[in-house]
Amino acid sequence: MIGALYRVEDQIREQGLKAARKLDYRLIHAKPVVERFFAWIDRQFEAQGLLPSNPLTRAMAYARERRGGLEVYLNDPDVPIDTNHLERALRAIPMGRKAWLFNWTEVGAKYVGIVNSLIVTCRLHRINPYDYLVDVLQRVGEHPASRVAELTPRHWKQHFADQPLRSALHTRAVA
Repeated sequence: MIGALYRVEDQIREQGLKAARKLDYRLIHAKPVVERFFAWIDRQFEAQGLLPSNPLTRAMAYARERRGGLEVYLNDPDVPIDTNHLERALRAIPMGRKAWLFNWTEVGAKYVGIVNSLIVTCRLHRINPYDYLVDVLQRVGEHPASRVAELTPRHWKQHFADQPLRSALHTRAVA
């Protein structure tokens, strides 16, 4: 059943469906599969043939408890079927664990996490993290606190990405 859901997404991609047409296609082709999947899970629990400690029982309980979140993509054409793209983007964080093992304080580790989160968010929005960080660090002192949300990567891209502030080092490197 999971494979059938991914085949629906493949067909959407192949046909180049967007917005309302993508949503309609999901509702017609994927929603019945999702309903069959959760009906199957319910039947397995009713049969009570597996112990609660069984890995399949735990996996089904996990899916059942998160049904609402798993079905979000059926109601919003911009939501992907899975979070694989996010997990790939965050892979750099576990890879750096050994390097960060020797952060001297919890505060230092917290800030490493914040910076990594900003970098990953920039990449997800197709923003050069260097350009973003240089611009925001120069802009933050004079930017109104009431409009701080404009400095988050998504909003920054809309407001400032076309003309980011540059450091003096950038002009020397270009010259």
